[in-house]
Amino acid sequence: MNLERIYTVILGPHVSEKTTMLGEANNQYAFKVATDSTKAEIKQAVETIFKVVVADLQVLNVKGKTKRTSKGKIRRRSNWKKAYVRLEAGHEIDFADIG
Repeated sequence: MNLERIYTVILGPHVSEKTTMLGEANNQYAFKVATDSTKAEIKQAVETIFKVVVADLQVLNVKGKTKRTSKGKIRRRSNWKKAYVRLEAGHEIDFADIG
């Protein structure tokens, strides 16, 4: 996989209360990834960008919510893909240092 594709697979970290607890308990992180990416591409991208070893990877599609505007129109948010990445013991990702 070329370097350009590696940097387009991961769109950013997904930070929530659930992912924070997973990170502390299981050394697991969540990322928002491209909808056309595969498990192999996600694993290679995380290992290349953050220089860590991935132990386990789970990918899921998140359905977009339907919302109603103040004018009464119905809008739908777009679907997206999320990846839960568990790292080997001794490895961690510090998002504060990235930038």
